[in-house]
Amino acid sequence: MTQSARAVALRRRVKAVIRGAAAEAAGIEARLREVGTPERAMQEQRYLKSSLQFVGATVWQIRAVVKRYLAEADTLDHDALIALVDALWAQPVHERRMAAVAILEERSSLLGAGDLPVVERLIRESLTWALIDGIAADVVGDILVRDEATTVRTLDRWAADADFWVRRSALLAWLRPLRMGAPLDRFLTYADRMLEEREFFIRKAIGWVLRDVGKRRPESVVDWLAPRTHRASGVTMREATKYLPRADRERLLLAYRERRPA
Repeated sequence: MTQSARAVALRRRVKAVIRGAAAEAAGIEARLREVGTPERAMQEQRYLKSSLQFVGATVWQIRAVVKRYLAEADTLDHDALIALVDALWAQPVHERRMAAVAILEERSSLLGAGDLPVVERLIRESLTWALIDGIAADVVGDILVRDEATTVRTLDRWAADADFWVRRSALLAWLRPLRMGAPLDRFLTYADRMLEEREFFIRKAIGWVLRDVGKRRPESVVDWLAPRTHRASGVTMREATKYLPRADRERLLLAYRERRPA
């Protein structure tokens, strides 16, 4: 086969994958609409303050539809996965995008650091924790576990990004590696840089990760928080100290209230 013939064959395959993905995405949306309700659609749109359309399916219903689809689907390779996610994301329907996130979570093993530009685009377009947190904690977190050396270069850039959702993603990406015993240094560098930010979703993310670490390495959380209690926000402190030994928790919170290092 000549080079030009191979190029033609490749273009045909790509077009076929895209057409197939669009049909699969439409089928997933139809299933979501079957289980959704107008009442829940209105409630969710108000709750998330979103400009997207809603069909009113719950998170558990979305995940059930995704699991059913994946159980019935033919083998989903990397290119088909990306095409399906793009097709689902292309329409401004919240549940379609939630389904895209759930599919990425279920098949994150097919992704690598080379897919982070695609993932970053989804994060930038999400504009809500309801979509971003699964992408950051589960999808990026899994890539980080498998390819830390390459992925941290992207996360270092995200941690200094102007978009607070991207910065939040840099923080939450460490949840899975830290649960598996990864060193705290990189996350704590990000957290220290963002500790005095006023954005609630940054403050919450720092506290969330520290809270999770505190279940397994409480002494590390105490040692890091103690000299920073006067800089941290209330939501960060409340989250971060939740699972610490009582005496440590009370000491740190008292120092926070008095706006001094512990």
